[in-house]
Amino acid sequence: MRRSAPFRVSAALIVAACGLLAAPSAQARAWHPTTHGRVAGAPGTRVDPGERQAAFAEAAGEYGVPESVLLGVSYLQSRWDANAGLPSNSAGFGPMHLTDAAALAAESAGRATGHHDGEEDPRGDESRPGPARKTVPEPPAEVPAPLRTLERAAELTGASRQALRTDPAVNIRGGAALLADHQRRLGAPLGGDPAEWYGAVARYSGAAEAEAAGVFADEVYAVIREGAERVTDDGQKVTLKAVPGLKKVVRRLERLGLRPPRRDGAECPVTVSCEWIPAPYADLGEGDYGNHDLSDRPRNQKVEYIVIHDMEGYFQPSVNLVLDPARPASWHYSLRSADGHIAQHIRTEDVGWHAGNWYVNAKAIGLEHEGFLGRGGAWYTEAMYRASARLVRYLALRHGVPLDRAHVIGHDNVPGTLPGTVRGMHEDPGPYWDWARYFELLGRPLHGRGGPDAGSVMILPDYDAHRPYYSGCDPAAPQAACPPHGSSSVWLRTEPREDAPLVRDIGKHPSGESLYSVYDHSARAATGQRYAVAERRGDWTAIWYLGQKAWFHNPADRPTAVPARGPVVTPRTGLATVPVYGRAYPEPAAYPEGVPVQAITPLQYTFSAGEKYALGLAARGEYYRAVTFDASQHVVVRGELRYYQIQFGHRVMFVRADDVVVSAS
Repeated sequence: MRRSAPFRVSAALIVAACGLLAAPSAQARAWHPTTHGRVAGAPGTRVDPGERQAAFAEAAGEYGVPESVLLGVSYLQSRWDANAGLPSNSAGFGPMHLTDAAALAAESAGRATGHHDGEEDPRGDESRPGPARKTVPEPPAEVPAPLRTLERAAELTGASRQALRTDPAVNIRGGAALLADHQRRLGAPLGGDPAEWYGAVARYSGAAEAEAAGVFADEVYAVIREGAERVTDDGQKVTLKAVPGLKKVVRRLERLGLRPPRRDGAECPVTVSCEWIPAPYADLGEGDYGNHDLSDRPRNQKVEYIVIHDMEGYFQPSVNLVLDPARPASWHYSLRSADGHIAQHIRTEDVGWHAGNWYVNAKAIGLEHEGFLGRGGAWYTEAMYRASARLVRYLALRHGVPLDRAHVIGHDNVPGTLPGTVRGMHEDPGPYWDWARYFELLGRPLHGRGGPDAGSVMILPDYDAHRPYYSGCDPAAPQAACPPHGSSSVWLRTEPREDAPLVRDIGKHPSGESLYSVYDHSARAATGQRYAVAERRGDWTAIWYLGQKAWFHNPADRPTAVPARGPVVTPRTGLATVPVYGRAYPEPAAYPEGVPVQAITPLQYTFSAGEKYALGLAARGEYYRAVTFDASQHVVVRGELRYYQIQFGHRVMFVRADDVVVSAS
């Protein structure tokens, strides 16, 4: 979602208008890690694959930190990745996620734009337009200490901030120095049993809440007990040997001076840190109110979707925004990057204004994650991925939401409601969100089903190795290439060759071409999405996408998609085309007296005979009439008209069931 961010540090991380971006050269279009290098400190750098492991051992010995503790903390922050010396979505650098938001704030002063300053109406319901509300930027906030740990690491080690940002070994030394400093301040000895470092690990999280600090430490110690091994983003093999005999850690967080938990009945699993910070439901006068709608889900409506957003900002300033009833935007949960702490703002029985489509909002739970989709080299912490996955598993079980990409969707997968709203719909969480890792943590790993001639495919590139070209990550140079980085999306072209143009999205670009901008998903398919196969030719696969054949590179030795099975739909015999819709509203006869009929308006796309699209879910027409502060006047209208949700482009859309035939792929 886009909204005003009072914290100035976010300003440099909002991309400039897509229309300013030019198409890249053929060389840029063929961007691949084999030609551009996998980076530790700089692109093209060749490093010893055991160097990272040695750096952990050396730093642990130098500062008296048990090596397993140092490795465990780093894993929960970055999974030991260097991320090319680029900042995370919460201003953290390197394997130890040392934060330097103060420096980013200085770089970005005066370039603020707002998360909700775009065209999209978060509520997405033209039946209640409401008065225009002017967004007034808030004054910049002081950068909190948890976002300035790199500064402290520089003091402790004598290393430069630049070295701590860009040199993984120096960064690891900085993290070890911080852990040792926390241990000393707690009056505990260095070295010794890893279990005696629980308090220092909890403090490393930077959390102000005892529960958040404790959950972070619990996760670190779970990793230490289980062990881990992986090859990092820059080719480093790192191993944390399991310590199964680690004695049980007893929390003594009262010594840390942290505030007690404030769960207050928050709807969260016990395995996460969660508090209740309610969004206001307030009467603003003259028929206007904010900033969400009361409901009674699931009794009056079934929750069908869990929508993944990024904040385009930092945690606390974004939480502050949802506390303003005059801002026409709200969501159910906010998630903090450094430690995975969760704040709930709206009961899941109520409806948030977050997805820009009222039909989806009425049937969705919205999760906002600290971060920025367009930041150069954007990455999210393992701690936040884990907390988010645990929350989504819990919500899916409570509300009966299937854990697949038809129901767990990004904001960028939500369709426009009408032809005029398609262009302004938002694009988060974007191509840097690791959907494959997320579904692993959800306990539903993505994998292929069927043989090489399957009638549909699931997009599934190797996130770390797949590094397509993007532009627009630097607002000061919007035409420049983004730094090489793992991605969950593939580019779609008009022909099976690297220099072919991107396919067009007539809704997003009515009179122009698709862009290579990190903010433009017009010609992209994302991990976990299933598409019907239109053709195969050598190393290229074509899928049906927005009424056209769309080709992506899918070589057998480096596949970017896997065979998939599932139902597909095609126009029934006798229909040359069928309309597609952005919402599944009931037929006119279903509306009771006093409830205005909502038009069933097709979008601008064409679904023609011979094309096939993957079916995600079936639904009957439904409309939640909620235009008054008095919730007793709200009405759920249900009809007999049946719809199918299909993967029509990057976004899902709807077709009438009577217009299509369902078959197996």
